[in-house]
Amino acid sequence: MLNREDFNNDQVDAGEIGSGHSVTAIYELTPTGSANRLTEDLRYGAKTQTTDVSDETAFVRVRYKLPEEKESKLIEQPVIAHTDLNKTSDDVRFSIAVAGFGQNLKDSKFRGDWSYDDIKALAKSARGDDDNGYRGEFIGLINSAKSVKTEPRF
Repeated sequence: MLNREDFNNDQVDAGEIGSGHSVTAIYELTPTGSANRLTEDLRYGAKTQTTDVSDETAFVRVRYKLPEEKESKLIEQPVIAHTDLNKTSDDVRFSIAVAGFGQNLKDSKFRGDWSYDDIKALAKSARGDDDNGYRGEFIGLINSAKSVKTEPRF
């Protein structure tokens, strides 16, 4: 776990992603004031805002170093989240279905009342171009998991 104060310190390694590789991170955001919050506000966070962030959901900062470089570079990007899942891309919706499937498989307390049927409906609506058939295979996995979970055990 990277300490906050080490984010700008190029001497501290926070993990590596090799050249040509990619990583997908999925976060569930809980709005300020929601009864479902799992964490507290930052104790020493800024009390005043100097820029208009009314349509921002989050702000992402990523530091990276190119091979053989000593100093890192910074990328900063505001995140504007859609409140309507249907306005997101097929890739985003499909990745959410995959994450929900994982939560259901491990019977996570964070999955809410999301059923395999809900996950399947989202995955099917986000199938998009499926040249290699992987998304169709995933939908088949949902069917298999549902049948295993709902069959009576002897």
